[in-house]
Amino acid sequence: MDFDWIWKSILIVLGGTLLLRIAGRKSISQMTLAQTVIMIGIGSLLIQPLAGKNIWTTLAVGTMLVITLIVMEYAQVKSDGIEKFITGKSKVMIENGTLNEKNLKKLRFTVDQLEMKLRQQNVTSIDSVKWATLEPNGQVGYELKPESQPATKKEIDQLQQSVQQILQLLNSTLVPNAQTQQAPKQDIFKEVETNNHSIEPPKHLQ
Repeated sequence: MDFDWIWKSILIVLGGTLLLRIAGRKSISQMTLAQTVIMIGIGSLLIQPLAGKNIWTTLAVGTMLVITLIVMEYAQVKSDGIEKFITGKSKVMIENGTLNEKNLKKLRFTVDQLEMKLRQQNVTSIDSVKWATLEPNGQVGYELKPESQPATKKEIDQLQQSVQQILQLLNSTLVPNAQTQQAPKQDIFKEVETNNHSIEPPKHLQ
């Protein structure tokens, strides 16, 4: 019985893991078109040795695919034109709460699909979105209008400081008036020293 499939399977897993590790750590949802094509190609190649084809040829082809991907990525860093051709650019889908129907048609992106993406980001209304773009990796990026944005910790701290300042101003104006209306406090130890009552008691109790 031929047991070559055992060591071939182990070698495929180890070699495939190494190739994918070199290619990058991005998930499928974050990959560009070129990266997705390379990953599918590597996946298809890795299973072929178990069907009888040469395992070393398969790993060599997989290595060439990864090298091609790395070269393409470096080329994109060097040239905006190459990046635009291979990866593409972001497309505006919402501008100031209004759908960009022209781009939606070009992207073959329905309003229902866009709403689904926005709901996943906890956006409840298209009207509250200032900008929304479809990124090259298929993700939707967005920016809310100023009035729809949640308050940041810095803004909350600034509000608390303003409230404290207002309270201090109110206290500084109201407290002195309140003190002038208050009756003088009685100090019974001071009365012993001065031999005089700060607050005169009733005559029948003096």
